[in-house]
Amino acid sequence: MKLDIIINNDCIVALREIPSSSVDLVFADPPYNLQLSGELTRPDQTLVAGVNECWDQFDSFKAYDRFSKAWLKECHRILKPNAAIWVIGSYHNIFRLGKTLQDLGFWILNDVVWRKTNPMPNFRGRRFTNAHETLIWAAKSSNSKYQFNYDSMKMLNEDLQMRSDWSLPICSGQERLKDNFGKKIHPTQKPESLISRIILATTKPGDVILDPFFGTGTTGAVAKKLRRHYIGVEQDPVYVDYAKKRLCSIQQFDGQLVDLTEKRDLPRVPFGALIERGWIKAGDELFDQKNRYSARVRADGSLVTVDKKSGSIHSVGAQLQGASSCNGWSFWYVKRESGLVSIDRLRNDLRKEMH
Repeated sequence: MKLDIIINNDCIVALREIPSSSVDLVFADPPYNLQLSGELTRPDQTLVAGVNECWDQFDSFKAYDRFSKAWLKECHRILKPNAAIWVIGSYHNIFRLGKTLQDLGFWILNDVVWRKTNPMPNFRGRRFTNAHETLIWAAKSSNSKYQFNYDSMKMLNEDLQMRSDWSLPICSGQERLKDNFGKKIHPTQKPESLISRIILATTKPGDVILDPFFGTGTTGAVAKKLRRHYIGVEQDPVYVDYAKKRLCSIQQFDGQLVDLTEKRDLPRVPFGALIERGWIKAGDELFDQKNRYSARVRADGSLVTVDKKSGSIHSVGAQLQGASSCNGWSFWYVKRESGLVSIDRLRNDLRKEMH
């Protein structure tokens, strides 16, 4: 299977040619079937450039549902057993897509609200300003061991758990592709920040990401930067031409910048290994970072306090704080000439030495 390519063809025809169980992630930004009628003007009577392209027009909901089922069925086939899909849409189509995903056997993991920080106003004043779009993240099946880079998302969110409401601006400025007359090339070009978060959250370097509605190549551009492979499918030759030019200008990040190992993927190092290697000795005293609590290390790797509390680094930390649980690796420190050193830092140093 060829990678890092754009297939200029109808999405369903092209997807049928892709081998089964060959793709790690699908990101799909399908037609929204907006069902708009008439022109929309601003208060100054200038025309709003909406989505009027033929690819977004369907004869009926039934026709749209048939189309959606056809391409989603092919996506399900080409995804690896532990792979996943992201689908984005608006209130016009996302609920229909959600039903189809479930009917085909996908297992919905989250719905994510992309809250646009700079949405287009509702010029007619007859409805709320439509300030968000919805993304559905689904695994291939309920048994899939899907990729989720929890630590990376927490780091991106200032060491807080990433929530399912994302505040990001719409695509604008220099990122927005325009022709020589200043007209937008694609009416629904997504911002790279949105695609970047999805790829960082749910793939690893070297993974294959397929976009069946490639447009002007945002998915490919971000995938290339982050050292992932892409397969784009796009039927409009104009979009394909702009996407190819865009991708040629993209430079990959250095591998060290994108190889973000999750803590859960690191090799297990028990506390006893630090004792066996002599990095911590029986009889050493451990402290919490604020020097409120202390415990001594016993020969078997357990801890004991002055008042006879004993157990693992985790259970003793919990007992001292009166808590139900404690991560002993982040709680305990050992004194060195330079000051207090986290035992978690020692564990990471030992991992490096072992590998």
